[in-house]
Amino acid sequence: MLWTLLLVVAGIVVARRFGAGVLAAILAAIWLAGVAGLWQRHQGGQGLMPSDLWVPAVGLAALGAGYAALIGRLRRRAREQQPAGAGLTVARPRGRAEPPAPPTVSPVQAASVREAMPADPAQPLSDAELDRYARHIVLRELGGAGQRRLRASRVLVVGAGGLGAPVLMYLAAAGVGRITVADDDTVGLSNLQRQVIFSTADIGRPKVEAAAQVLNRLNPHVGVTALVRRIGAGDAELVADHDLVIDGTDSFASRQAVNAACVAAGVPLLAGSIAQWEGQVALYDPARGAPCLACVFPEPPAPGLALSCAEAGVVGALPGVVGGLMALEAIKELARIPESGAGAGLRGRMLILDGLWGDTRSVRIPRRADCPVCGGEHSINGA
Repeated sequence: MLWTLLLVVAGIVVARRFGAGVLAAILAAIWLAGVAGLWQRHQGGQGLMPSDLWVPAVGLAALGAGYAALIGRLRRRAREQQPAGAGLTVARPRGRAEPPAPPTVSPVQAASVREAMPADPAQPLSDAELDRYARHIVLRELGGAGQRRLRASRVLVVGAGGLGAPVLMYLAAAGVGRITVADDDTVGLSNLQRQVIFSTADIGRPKVEAAAQVLNRLNPHVGVTALVRRIGAGDAELVADHDLVIDGTDSFASRQAVNAACVAAGVPLLAGSIAQWEGQVALYDPARGAPCLACVFPEPPAPGLALSCAEAGVVGALPGVVGGLMALEAIKELARIPESGAGAGLRGRMLILDGLWGDTRSVRIPRRADCPVCGGEHSINGA
């Protein structure tokens, strides 16, 4: 018994002084010597004795120490590869778990977005970025210049639900430098059928916190700001700190409020919606001659006409398809592909998807001169 205690103490001292790897090597050597001794006794016709149990015990201890050494080495390597400054910023309200939407963004929240601006797009991409975005860079419509524009972009994603999930993941993977995500909801079990950014372990957590952690793991070159709140019509200052707003909310009132803030700030709004088997995507931008959301939908739908996903249902893959289309349009817009003439965006157009019949169509959406939200605004191009 005394020898056992002494060996345990000696093992602890060796592990702390030289590390688990050295301890594993010593134990492995002792185990091999013990196995050799047992083999010689077996060759001499001698049987095993109860005292020989120390040999398999040392072997198990060697395996345990080796496993601990391996895990420690992997963790050190992960920390060394983590870029400086990588991480996420979470701006959480104090006091109540689900506070009402404030009329305007606080100076602290606005500063948290401005202070984390992406790198200068004129700076060359790092070796890690060149490797990560290689499939983008070889596209002649995008190239290195377009990738640097993505890195310098600031996007506000309103809603981290069915549409927000694929939008956030694809924008982070694409290298959009600064992503702000705003949502006041928590993850529920019924969300997991379509909101693929979350897992069962996230149930009960604020959606923006869980989503921000996923994005940070997906691409450490991207900065993420999580706002545990809604975006209201008075948030023009927050909206103005971004190049594009993407709305994936599921209520008409929320869409109206986000649209009003975007019109006031002069920032384009990429909005999508889904129901059952159908979805639609459009880019609203009255500052550049396109209509705003209120031009197309001036009044809320009649009661019972536009049911929510909870009431009408939605096929789980539909948010991924429509959210992917939204992310694609966002990448084109941020990289200025429509401006270059290499492609066309959805400014002033609506893309409609019928997933049940596998059909898509695009329709022009006109701007209304009498629109109460943007009708009195003058666009940049004089429209």
